Amino acid sequence: MTQPIPMVEIWRGDLLESQHLGHAVVCDASGNVVEAWGDDEKVIYPRSSCKMLQALPLIESGAADAFGLTSEHLALSCASHQGAAIHTDRVQVWLNDLGLSVSDFRCGPQRPDDKEAHEALVRAGKNPCQIHNNCSGKHGGFLTLNKHLGAGSEYVEVDHPVQRAAKAAFEEMTGERSEFYGIDGCSAPNFSTSVTGLARAMARMAKPSGSDSRAQASTRLVDAMRAHPELVAGEGRACTELMRAMDGKVAIKTGAEAVFTAILPEQGLGMALKIVDGGTRAAEAAIAGLLVKYGVLDENHPMARKRMYGPILSRSGLHAGRIRLSPDFIQL
Repeated sequence: MTQPIPMVEIWRGDLLESQHLGHAVVCDASGNVVEAWGDDEKVIYPRSSCKMLQALPLIESGAADAFGLTSEHLALSCASHQGAAIHTDRVQVWLNDLGLSVSDFRCGPQRPDDKEAHEALVRAGKNPCQIHNNCSGKHGGFLTLNKHLGAGSEYVEVDHPVQRAAKAAFEEMTGERSEFYGIDGCSAPNFSTSVTGLARAMARMAKPSGSDSRAQASTRLVDAMRAHPELVAGEGRACTELMRAMDGKVAIKTGAEAVFTAILPEQGLGMALKIVDGGTRAAEAAIAGLLVKYGVLDENHPMARKRMYGPILSRSGLHAGRIRLSPDFIQL
């Protein structure tokens, strides 16, 4: 099948009000497709769902060890955080340790999604800065690698050594040549791949082959994400809540425009999905459904039910509708 399939449905009363269509692939570490829905060769931008791949050169180059990075740093390098103090305080210390400042970032300022952090800025009459950007941890990794390489300051340019290293790792892990790139929200290049290529890369991180620097880097990044789910996203966020619900056995990562990936080390599997209309609620429901289907997430866990069956309420709290997985996708 080359067309997207219905994955998530929105019901209001007895009427199917909306459908979210998408593509999804599960791969094993050999690169084989275990199961697929929609068009498994659909070319997409993975957006932030591939930050783990972009962080591989940080470790492989020796930069992470040269600058004494901990598992918290590595988790932040894979993060799309919400700008809470738990995130920004750590990134600020990281910059200080590098002898750099917020002005060295190229990710751009962003209002923190964390309510407490946002309100604190308002009360203080301050504007958000680049450290509040949800990608500031990734850019902390870029700056660390850049300092290790002794390269120029414009590290987000596609031909910069940092981005050349990121692209090389990306293509090697996906097993595909990236034909084009787009500029992500944080100004860094985001390289294209198929949904299968993205799932293949996640499977290779789940079960790295050999004991070389790539395998070690993959393991360290996945372990960091599983150990620090609160740093990867934040309170109330799907990545954090679902990783906690799986007791740290699986690493998952969202990306803008409804991309989601999952790394299942015990099963040696990788997952990738893309919701065509870019709907976040559908991507969260779909990844939860896949994780339940493959036995790593309890269907009855409150965080699973929140994503797959979460009620839609009126503003006065009345039950108005419901989310559910399409039977064309997964029947649990």
